[in-house]
Amino acid sequence: MELIQQSPHIADYLAADEAIDHRHPVVRRTAADLAHQADDAYTYARTAFEYVRDTVPHSADSGDPRVAWRASDVLATRNGVCYAKAIALTALLRAHGVPAGLCYQRLTDDDGTTPVVHGLVALRLPGHDRWARVDPRGNKPGVDARFSLDTERLAWAVREELGEVDYPAVHTTPPVEVLHALRSARDRADLWRNLPTRL
Repeated sequence: MELIQQSPHIADYLAADEAIDHRHPVVRRTAADLAHQADDAYTYARTAFEYVRDTVPHSADSGDPRVAWRASDVLATRNGVCYAKAIALTALLRAHGVPAGLCYQRLTDDDGTTPVVHGLVALRLPGHDRWARVDPRGNKPGVDARFSLDTERLAWAVREELGEVDYPAVHTTPPVEVLHALRSARDRADLWRNLPTRL
């Protein structure tokens, strides 16, 4: 699938905003710590991906009722759903000068019911002429997402026969539907009842 930039300006994929707050001290400190483990942009991006995937538990797996939505809060509390973890990884990438944006899938249960929008990250490294999607959701039995620029290794591949969708847009900021769900949720149970079902 060819990914489509929401903005034609690559600088927009390095900008900070209320959710992708990569100028916040927590994000900058985390990015600096990760940069010490990396010699180049590729290694940094892979290290940041693995950090968010592996050290920030998905709250559905951990049972954490809190809902974090700013990158700094996700990293400080080590907690978040897929949207929040994608925001955190995007912030860490941008903090190190790697253009990054947000991508989404529409997924369903095995019978095609209970649709939900799932959050991913797209990044563009120097020397690469296209965007690559990665999924920092967090692995568990049956989910094995990896950092790969050539062949996607996402948590889930869409099943078109069930109405699942890969949305091609690379967003500079979280879509209104996603941000509203995160910001208005009292806790994770409330968020689960009000997750976006499509974009």
